[in-house]
Amino acid sequence: MKINAVFEGGGVKGIALAGAVSAVEQLGYGFHQVAGTSSGAIVAALVAAGYKAEELKMIIEATPFGAFLKRAPIFETKVIGPLTRLFLKKGLYSGEALEQWMYQLLLAKGIKTFGDLNDQQLRIIASDISGRKLLVLPGDISQYGIDPKRLLVAKAVRMSTSIPYFFDPVVIRKSPDKRSPGEKFADQFVYIVDGGLLSNFPLWIFDQNEVPPLDQMIPTIGFQLFGRGTGMPNAIHGPLSMLKALFSTMMDAHDGRYIEDHNQFRTVIIPTYGVSITQFSITAEESLKLYESGLQASLAFFNKWKLTDYKQKYVSYLRQKASSLKSG
Repeated sequence: MKINAVFEGGGVKGIALAGAVSAVEQLGYGFHQVAGTSSGAIVAALVAAGYKAEELKMIIEATPFGAFLKRAPIFETKVIGPLTRLFLKKGLYSGEALEQWMYQLLLAKGIKTFGDLNDQQLRIIASDISGRKLLVLPGDISQYGIDPKRLLVAKAVRMSTSIPYFFDPVVIRKSPDKRSPGEKFADQFVYIVDGGLLSNFPLWIFDQNEVPPLDQMIPTIGFQLFGRGTGMPNAIHGPLSMLKALFSTMMDAHDGRYIEDHNQFRTVIIPTYGVSITQFSITAEESLKLYESGLQASLAFFNKWKLTDYKQKYVSYLRQKASSLKSG
């Protein structure tokens, strides 16, 4: 049997999602369509490209996540360098290293653009902070005059993982036919950042408006990362540390809430043991602990899970949703 999977964002905590993929494979399930935000987008993209759980585990063990925090030497001067970079580039780090890492991994499986995948096989959430709207990629990239099938998967992942002020936003220029008459040059550029700003856990993404035939229903299971960072207070010594504290608090806050009651029947809740979203110096032991957490939480969920129960609850959920929309 195949499932649709939705992977929540959580920065470095997303390592636990690879363990969840391992559980799905161990139990004999496959993936039909996948979606994710931020680190969830990384896992979703690799799964869509054909990576198996054991390969994901090897990638995690071999990847020095601190290497993603790159900036030119000119910006390494204490305090002044990072602040200057933040002013000029809108981020402390570039994000290019992460994109290239992702590009090479996908290329190894013969995947460059969304056109290399099946239609609707992968969906990635990002945030357009210029237009103040959520983007579901690749489809929504057409709003800027870009062919969705030609969008690099690695570029979409970079968009979704660009934590504000931590990584540079991805800047794209609207094509001439998408610009307003007389639009100023500066307004032709769109800034795209982490999807977690608007939808960190897009469990809704595969929902239908009407109840599908039961024999054709493909269940959607969400994998949610639960647990704030270490709980240690953010040390604030100036504007730079304040910005980092502001956004780490905002992004971590997503993980401090349990999923709504009506979605618990399709949500795997994975403990993350105090790891922070920007803890790129994570140790090998902490990585393995996260991986095992995802594995064990998913095994426990699916060992109690029944397709017949899912269908019944999902139909009830859709009907309640439709009734609520009518009464609203």
